[in-house]
Amino acid sequence: MKRFIQGEHRGQSTLLPDSLDDYVNDSNPVRIVDVFVDELDLVNLGFDGAIPAGTGRPAYHPSILLKIYIYGYLNRIQSSRRLEREAQRNVELMWLIGRLMPDFKTIANFRKDNSKAIRGVCRQFVVLCQRLGLFGENLVAIDGSKFKAVNNRDRNFTSAKLKRRMEEIESSINRYLTVLDAADQQEPTASEPSVVRLEEKIAKLKAQMKELQAIEIQLNESPDKQVSLTDPDARSMMTRGTGIVGYNVQTAVDTQHHLIVAHEVTNVGSDRDQLSSMAKQAREAMASETLSVVADRGYFKSEQILACHDANITAYVPKPMTSAAKADGRFNNDVFIYDASKNEYICPAGEVLIWRFSSVEKGLKFHRYWSSNCQGCAMKPQCTPSTQRRIRRWEHEAVLEAMQLRLSKAPEMMRVRKRTVEHPFGTLKQWMGATHFLTRKLAGVSAEMSLNVLAYNLKRVMKIIGANGLMKALLA
Repeated sequence: MKRFIQGEHRGQSTLLPDSLDDYVNDSNPVRIVDVFVDELDLVNLGFDGAIPAGTGRPAYHPSILLKIYIYGYLNRIQSSRRLEREAQRNVELMWLIGRLMPDFKTIANFRKDNSKAIRGVCRQFVVLCQRLGLFGENLVAIDGSKFKAVNNRDRNFTSAKLKRRMEEIESSINRYLTVLDAADQQEPTASEPSVVRLEEKIAKLKAQMKELQAIEIQLNESPDKQVSLTDPDARSMMTRGTGIVGYNVQTAVDTQHHLIVAHEVTNVGSDRDQLSSMAKQAREAMASETLSVVADRGYFKSEQILACHDANITAYVPKPMTSAAKADGRFNNDVFIYDASKNEYICPAGEVLIWRFSSVEKGLKFHRYWSSNCQGCAMKPQCTPSTQRRIRRWEHEAVLEAMQLRLSKAPEMMRVRKRTVEHPFGTLKQWMGATHFLTRKLAGVSAEMSLNVLAYNLKRVMKIIGANGLMKALLA
């Protein structure tokens, strides 16, 4: 093999370095993981076993297992069994944990039993980012994305799905019974084995029906009328026209450096009730008195926008285009001009719509306005098919109008949102693989998501200020 780079013979004696430390250079990210974990107060964070028991067999210190997980998620190794193998053959991991080799069960139980503490570790790194001045613009983009759970779609039931499945089984049983009745009326022939197979199929279907009836009882007791058998907390959700069984992960991402400031794992498929809570979490993490947040139309909800306004958070959320009048080619409510000083509306024809009465709907107070001159108006066919065109106004409508005015003056906000918050989701899903979450229940999934977010933020900060710069900040 001439003219090629040659390797050494396997029998060649080699003088290896005297210590593991010689294999890990000064800018290796594993050193950052080591320093970061050593600087944490694991007792205050609430890690189990941070204070050793006085009796019994000695346990692994939580810092060892936390280092294993952070290293694993930094290198896209999330499985506890794979982490067990890495601890036995990976030189960097041997250096990090002092050649300890915990088994996969110990590693898996640590993540399962310390969900809240692991989320606290993720928040601690965000605090470090805030101290480094990486959140300079006081503007975050909020978005949600659906992540698959370990629960298969066939193991998730809603009322409609359960009813459809029970009808299919009932139909199959009746069909098989009809075939059996026809076979009974005939003389015994060589088809007896077929009759036995039909009876076995009927028995199997009846057993499935009993299982579905037991699931129906659970379904009726469930608040949201949905049951998942593998992961009890996973829920069926719509995404891009299809359904998945999983979780809705919310993130607030800094627009300056695209760091994930705050995140939350929910099993609610809609984003409408998430805006104010995520905005408040982001403001607390950034230690800022004021904050601006931008989100897409899926977050538009009057109460949530008012909650942001009351918390001194400036929101940018476009209004959904759901006007039935506009869809039918008639005037939308936007063409009616409100006069706050007189508390009345002016219609496109110049008529005045005065206040008539107020009412409370679903806990919200609305005012009603209309004019008495609609019957003789030449523009009535373009306005309403009813006797009068009635306008409904929420008592805090001025907050929504002020937000729409801000959006019209800052049309680039939606582009800022898209380029800020969608990329982290794509990156995280690529790291996690096609199956996404490996753990079950909301607590375990939250811990897993926090480890992914921590790994993402660690890589981002190392990219921004360098590995040596982050090391100096941790040691400061």
